[in-house]
Amino acid sequence: MWNPEKLIRKGAPKGFVKGVAVRGILGLTTYFIVLVAVALFAKIIVDGAPVLFKSEAPYVDFDFLTAKNQTLHVFDDSEGTRHQLPASEYNEYLSKHPDKPIYNESTYSYSGGGIAGPIAGTALLTIGSIILALFFGVSAAIYLAEYAKQSPFIDAVRLAILNLAGVPSIVFGLFGFSVFVLAVPVITGEPSDRSFLTIPIFINDLYISFQGWNSSLMAGCATLACMILPVIITASEESLRAVPQGFRDASLAMGATRWQTIRKCVLPYSLPGILTSSLLSIARVAGETAPIMFTAAVAAKDDFPWEGVSNPLDILSSQVQALPYHIYTLAARIPASEYTQRAQFGSVFVFLLLVALLSAGSMILRAKLRAKLKW
Repeated sequence: MWNPEKLIRKGAPKGFVKGVAVRGILGLTTYFIVLVAVALFAKIIVDGAPVLFKSEAPYVDFDFLTAKNQTLHVFDDSEGTRHQLPASEYNEYLSKHPDKPIYNESTYSYSGGGIAGPIAGTALLTIGSIILALFFGVSAAIYLAEYAKQSPFIDAVRLAILNLAGVPSIVFGLFGFSVFVLAVPVITGEPSDRSFLTIPIFINDLYISFQGWNSSLMAGCATLACMILPVIITASEESLRAVPQGFRDASLAMGATRWQTIRKCVLPYSLPGILTSSLLSIARVAGETAPIMFTAAVAAKDDFPWEGVSNPLDILSSQVQALPYHIYTLAARIPASEYTQRAQFGSVFVFLLLVALLSAGSMILRAKLRAKLKW
């Protein structure tokens, strides 16, 4: 028979020191990561916030948000005053002072003006890719969750989708370049020389030409949509499966069809999960650089995509600037100097601000939708 007094441990339990050491190491690792993140974001906020915000009304530098990207000209005048002017103001200065000499002139590409072009391009790429990804992703999720029968083939499809979520974004960029830029079929009256297959359709001398969409907004949207499709399909399918089976049984027992049951009883209750995955995908799409480097983005563009366009659909075939690619160009191709820091830190700060707003919006929307749905 056990003696209860012998079961009472005296002093520190066995392994106490080892447990404290493990907890300390794990805690230090966690706080080190937090410290690095705080230092990184603090550096961006300290150097980037003064670019966007001002001490005088209206307290926001709207010129930086609405002006087009330009080359920055730095020079000294005859009085020894140093000027930092974007290209448009530099040309005005030269026209007003044709005889005034300038000294020590240097130029910094993409560092003058504002970032209106990259912001507009990022918005167009994000909206276009989310529309495509939601249509195809939710459709595939409905099929897998509601119509497809369990089989080894369907399991293999789900496994392939999960694996696609881990593919590096640069691979999607190369895929988009080889498929959407070079090989997707288009209907045209003048096939390109690089088309590898041309099929006449005998209507107004038109052809189906496998020549791709070239580097364009349309190719970029399709590539980004392919990149986020696995996340949207997986999250949407899980959200659909989370709806109780009793909802479906009750609807079918009342005489509703399968599609009416899905549309009226399943989709509304799975909407919070679908929207959450979609909004998180928006943040990822807005921040990707590699997929759009090969398919849609340009470092500099004089006009917005909609300027000088007679047909609105022509916007889809134009190249665009994008905020992440603009940051990459500033950080990688231009030597850092006091004259490029405004554009560099200002662009990164605005970009982080947009991502933070999107993430906050996703959390608020999810909370509101969940509060309305109870079962």
